[in-house]
Parts: sequence; C-alpha cells; structure tokens
Amino acid sequence: MQFNLTLLSQQATTLLPFNYQYPLSAAIYKIIQKADSRFAAFLHNSGYGEGHKSFKLFTFSDLQTAFKVQGDRMRLPNAPVQLTVCFHVQQAAENFIKGLFIHQQLDIADQQSRASFLVQQVESMPTAALTINAAQLATVVLEPLSPMVAGLKNDRGHYDYRSPDEPDFTACLLHNWIEKMHAVQPLSEAEKAYLQRHLTLQVLHAPQPVLKRLITIKAGTEHETRIRGYKRFRLQATAPAPFIELALNAGLGLHNAQGMGCVGVVGNNE
Repeated sequence: MQFNLTLLSQQATTLLPFNYQYPLSAAIYKIIQKADSRFAAFLHNSGYGEGHKSFKLFTFSDLQTAFKVQGDRMRLPNAPVQLTVCFHVQQAAENFIKGLFIHQQLDIADQQSRASFLVQQVESMPTAALTINAAQLATVVLEPLSPMVAGLKNDRGHYDYRSPDEPDFTACLLHNWIEKMHAVQPLSEAEKAYLQRHLTLQVLHAPQPVLKRLITIKAGTEHETRIRGYKRFRLQATAPAPFIELALNAGLGLHNAQGMGCVGVVGNNE
C-alpha cells in the first residue's frame, strides 16, 4: 500500500543534507520500531525471501518540497512537505500503518544538522487503476517518485549501473521484479519462463532530458556507498495485476529500502 504523509517542520530554519535518503530511512524505521518492534525487525533484518535473495519490500519517495541550496545542505521553506511511503502489506493493515505514523515526530539527521518534522496527516493512496482480474495482464504507465537504480554485478561483486538509455536497463528491472515476486510467492521455473516472455517494460522519455542522480548512502562513514539513479522518465509496464501492485508497494530496481525506485501510476490502458 502507498501512503502520503504531510510533514510539518518543527523549527524556523530547516536544513537537510542532499543525501538525506539514508537518515530518512532510519527515521522511518525508528517510528515503526517505537510502535511495533517485531514489524520493524522483520523489515530491517530479514524481509521476504531467503538468503541473498531477501527483499524488504518497502520504499519511499523523494521529499516533495521546494528548497534552496545552502552549501552542501537543502534549505526548506516553512511549508508542508509531502512524502510517499510504501509497504507490501494487505489492505487490512491500512489503519495499522496510518496509526504508526500519525502525529509522530520524524527526525532526519546526519553529523552536521538535524531536521524535525511532525507527521500531521496520513492518507492512503487509491489503487483504482488495478481493479481488474488478477489473471489478466494490465498495462500502466509508471513514473519514478525517487531515483530508479538498475545494474548488473561485476566480477568484484559491485554493481555496474545502467541508465534508461541503455538497452539492458529494463532487463535488469524485470529480473529484479520477478525475483521480488518469487520472494513473496515462490514461482516454478515454468512460471518464471512465462513471466519472462510476457512481462514488458518500455522506457518512455519525457520532453526534458533524463535526470541522473548520484546518491551517497551512509555518508561520512566507513560503510559509505555511492549509487546512481535516474528520474524524469516514464515506464510503460505490462504485467499481471499482482506484479503491478508489488511494484507500487515495494518499488522497482535496487536499493528500494533506501528510498530508490518508488513509483506511481500516471496512466493506464486496461
């Protein structure tokens, strides 16, 4: 499910690091931990699936707000900030998720600054575009709400990232998408082969050039990692409805739990 959070700053001057994704992820986990430690531990430590194929099936969007550059910080205006958070949970968990976040304080901090927000409102996002027979294929147009990361591991075990202009960008996304669904509901080899034939992703370019973002995770620590993601394009996706629901709830591509690959529906062709 997708939820839109309205955040209100708790200080006169709000400064955020440009690489706010990791501290924001930690802040979201902290809120969940406070309300339900077992759910937080499940998301953070294990997730869905087994071994190296485990997925957290959780993601969130970029913060939706205007800002001004102040050194290596983002200076936010004194106005509400919008944030989309997504969990692959049943509809019955809607009120539970809302209760986790409403009126909670969300602190986004690194070694230099701290920004505190109050979660003023939590709204569940409609999924009317998916009200079709689960066995049928649906075609929707998806738009990244945060940088989308796709890549292949090299001989050193690191990712070689791909851009939407490269032909294997969608192949990387499709492989990861099928593995996520296999973690939720194990698929036979025949089912995987069927999906590889029928799942499609097509990059649709916007009038503006694709936006490349370099994001540093765990900045300033010995575990610092840099990843490359892309926004300002769209994807036409054809898949069974449960797959599209999974993409909306858990994101597409890599590093979803660090706020990458969050998507929203901008059109459909049922």
